[in-house]
Amino acid sequence: MAKNKKFLGNAVLLCVLGIVFMFLYSGLQNDQINIIQAFITEQNGGWSTTMTQLPMTVGNFICIILTFVYGTLFIKFGVKKPLIVVMAITAVAVIGMIMANGLDVNGGAASGNYPLFFISLLVVRCGCMILQMAGFMLVANWFIRFRGQIMGIVTLGSPIFSVVGTSGMSNIIAKQFGGDYRPFYWAIVIIIVVVCIVVAIGVKDTPEDAGLYPDGADHPPISEGVEEVKLTVKQVLSMKKAWLLIVSFGAFQFIINACMGSMAAYYIFLGGGDVSACWIPATKWLAMGAALGIPMSYIFGLLDDKLGSVKASIILGCCEFIPVLCLMFQDGYTVPLMIGWGFGVACMTGGVPTLHPCITSFAFGRREYQSANRIIMAIQLIPSAVAAMMMVTLISAGKSTMAYGILVVIIIVGLIATFPMLKWKDANAADRMYGEK
Repeated sequence: MAKNKKFLGNAVLLCVLGIVFMFLYSGLQNDQINIIQAFITEQNGGWSTTMTQLPMTVGNFICIILTFVYGTLFIKFGVKKPLIVVMAITAVAVIGMIMANGLDVNGGAASGNYPLFFISLLVVRCGCMILQMAGFMLVANWFIRFRGQIMGIVTLGSPIFSVVGTSGMSNIIAKQFGGDYRPFYWAIVIIIVVVCIVVAIGVKDTPEDAGLYPDGADHPPISEGVEEVKLTVKQVLSMKKAWLLIVSFGAFQFIINACMGSMAAYYIFLGGGDVSACWIPATKWLAMGAALGIPMSYIFGLLDDKLGSVKASIILGCCEFIPVLCLMFQDGYTVPLMIGWGFGVACMTGGVPTLHPCITSFAFGRREYQSANRIIMAIQLIPSAVAAMMMVTLISAGKSTMAYGILVVIIIVGLIATFPMLKWKDANAADRMYGEK
């Protein structure tokens, strides 16, 4: 790859853009609710946790359909055009969130426009989904041999947001902005606009569009046939491997949505409703875990390339027990459990986004990735849509042990669905690292 300067230039651009994609996606899809609920609180006259969570939950359900829609648009029109249009709409919705106000520091609900907040946050949640799908499809199109490692680089954006966004911005907003998170969202708008311009000018949907081959090779992939078969919904749903993927990574994705989407609510609950008692101190451990998630993203990608997607996914599933158990047994501010939770955050934020597209590519190959992914992801999002709301509801009712016990069972189900995949062969094995052995 390094010898092909033209390919290397495209690869570097895709990696940088991919990191930005995942940074924005991670923040807008899930993590931002921790910022919102830290500065819009019922105790200080703001909207309730349920009210601020509701547009995210509704958006989660709508994204089930949009996942299929976005995937289909990618197949018909390529990645660039749908991405630019949807992100432009998302930028407008972020401005809507700024205008909606409702912040405690500005007078709470009396200063806000909840219908505008609801609609804007709903559109942002639905729009940001395309960032993840676009980044994953571009990597799947451009890389086979180095698929895991490049995906590991791209998904660095998720833990980076947890450091800069959830943890860093929570402190900056509280201490420097006096509880006003609107400057943070203006920065997001600027980033989205810049991304749209760069994508329009510099991105090609496939290496073939640029007169190149995947990984910078001098020949087409050995593992691919001449004709590309477009899988239909019926064909995908009739495949056993599709359902095992749906269950396995549906479970692993549910865990990350459940944990990351309810962190603030849980620690605020443990602190008796006082944000500064447990949640603000906990953010330093979140920052530690998120920072560790940066190398963990690449480590899981490297494991994918060296050991294969299935073995790497089994390791990931086992690691997901760590944050869940540490949260389950937390009774306030116990440092060893905070450390374990931080490490678990690293594994989740680094491993799940990295391995999810890798194992789909493993099962279906580069050319059928999106045909299958649009259906598999859509079904996986059905249970994930209620993950955060389920956790917040149980935590608020004083049933946190039950909530995290449910997550333990879900991890076990995910692992049970993953083990049969050890018998499968990588669809692009001839062009993969471990496939050469």
